[in-house]
Formats: sequence, C-alpha cells, structure tokens
Amino acid sequence: MSLQIGDTAPDFTASTTQGDISFHEYLGDSWGVLFSHPKDFTPVCTTELGAVANLSDEFAKRNTKVLAVSVDSLESHKSWVSDIEEVGNVTVDYPIVADEDRSVASLYDMIHPNASDSMTVRSVFVINPDKKVALTLTYPAPVGRNFDEILRVLDALQLGGKYKVATPANWKQGEDVIISSAVSDEDAKDLFPEGWDAKKPYLRYVKNPAN
Repeated sequence: MSLQIGDTAPDFTASTTQGDISFHEYLGDSWGVLFSHPKDFTPVCTTELGAVANLSDEFAKRNTKVLAVSVDSLESHKSWVSDIEEVGNVTVDYPIVADEDRSVASLYDMIHPNASDSMTVRSVFVINPDKKVALTLTYPAPVGRNFDEILRVLDALQLGGKYKVATPANWKQGEDVIISSAVSDEDAKDLFPEGWDAKKPYLRYVKNPAN
C-alpha cells in the first residue's frame, strides 16, 4: 500500500552525493521534501534538479531540507551534477540518493510498473517536523514539476499549522485565508479579534495572520 497523508515517513540510510545519511537524522527538526527523478542524464530531470538548486534559499527560509533520489549509482549522480550546474548556472547543494537496490523507491512506492518497471516516477513527499507525510504528488516521467507549487504548499501547511487556518484555491503567500472548519465562531472571536468575512456560515475569510 502506498504512503498516505498522516503516515510516518519511512526512515532509511543511504549513500548520497554528500555522504552517507540517515533520513530522519538528516531532517532533524526541519520540514523535508523528498522527490524522485526517473534517470540521470535525461533532459527533464536535469532541468528539475537545477530548478530545486535555484530555490535553495527559498527552501531554507521555510526551514525545509531537500533530498532527491533515483535508482542510478552514486558515481552516475556525481558525474551528472556537473551537467546540472552548468545548464542551470546553479550549485547543487542538496544530497542525491543512490538507490541502485531500489530500497528507498520501494519504501516510498516510487516505481509504478505500468509506467516503467525500471525507473522511478516523479514522486514528491512533503514531510513535517514530526516525520509525518503532509503531502504527496506523482507526475509522469515526461512532465516536469512546478517547484514553486511545492513552496506554495509549504507556506500553506506551515501557516495552517500555526494559526488554525486553511487556504483557498490558488492561494499565494500574503493573501486572505479561511478559518478552519474545526474552529467555532466562538473560538474564532478569540483567535481573530478583528473579525472575518463570512461568505457562508462555513466559509469565513480572514486576513492572513502572518502579515
């Protein structure tokens, strides 16, 4: 069975381009983004890992550590990094896991036989500081991911966890949010003393409390 939201993210030890790591220890008290790519030295993957490297400061602002994984060897990863850095004009400062035995891919159900029985699909797992899976996404091999969306999700998850709010469709950082349905009007008066705009009794917009 594939991992679901709220499940504990499986721990693992692995060799990476930045040395051997234990996943939970690597994350520490941070949020985490674990993402798989189908294969080294391929066009879409090269742009994706470069895009993630380019967002290094943005992930750091969100107390988030990133880890990439594929079933290629450590030697392949290290050789490929120079291509990523040249094409993207970036420095790849996060680890890339060598998963030749597919142990990590199996733990996280990253190989979908109907797509390919030898390559990982483009999986994304956002993991909270309690080591619980907070979000999962799966893309097919030909479609590059939008990592700005991953940042948006991190913003929404972190805001919601701190202030008991949810985020509406297409929300971006700084915009109004929605009071969680688990919060009664009575409790909302204490949490949001400036009031809210109730479009419906169950749809209560409030100014972003982080602003």
